[in-house]
Amino acid sequence: MWLYFRFTLSFRDVEELFAQRGMEVSYETVRCWTIKFGPLIARNLRRRRPGPTARWRLDEMVVKIGGRRMWLWRAVDDEGEVLDMLVQQRRNKDAALKLLRKLLRNQGVRPETIVTDKLASYRAGVRDLGLTARHRPGGMRANNRAENSHLPIRRRERKMQRFKSQGSAQRFLSTHAAVYNTFNTQPHLIRRPTLRQFRAEAHEAWEAAVAAA
Repeated sequence: MWLYFRFTLSFRDVEELFAQRGMEVSYETVRCWTIKFGPLIARNLRRRRPGPTARWRLDEMVVKIGGRRMWLWRAVDDEGEVLDMLVQQRRNKDAALKLLRKLLRNQGVRPETIVTDKLASYRAGVRDLGLTARHRPGGMRANNRAENSHLPIRRRERKMQRFKSQGSAQRFLSTHAAVYNTFNTQPHLIRRPTLRQFRAEAHEAWEAAVAAA
């Protein structure tokens, strides 16, 4: 499961890696494990994470699910931590409100700033929630952190040959976000001894989350 969520691998890729190590595990078994245990492990990982910053960056990206055009609404903080996401059928005020309300409910803090693109749905949503003074609408460059955070999702989308249903996409992306946050050590910004320490801490968090699942 760690291999599947941590790297851009398919279920059959994981099966091959097991086989190379002398273990007979079918790809269907790996798929069942991810469905059954993935959400539990993700929940345990989130409990161990330190709180994110109060500077939120929101963005939406189009995804094809079951041949239909849908929207993945995502929020990250200014350090790239994935805060939450929602797969929705619309790109409108109601969709923006759903994400904002979920963030306010689950993050437990009021945001200092909410950076978005110039989509009118965000303006309407923050206005309804009384957060207009904290809203910072701008262009793509102002929201680069959120735009760049879509890249791992695009890679997984291609590897999985697109998501099959709205529910399975939401389930996978929620678990993937928790694993991504845990192992996102940003090695290009730190020295090797610090990187080794961060990696060791990430693996300890994973082992504890798996043991508690």
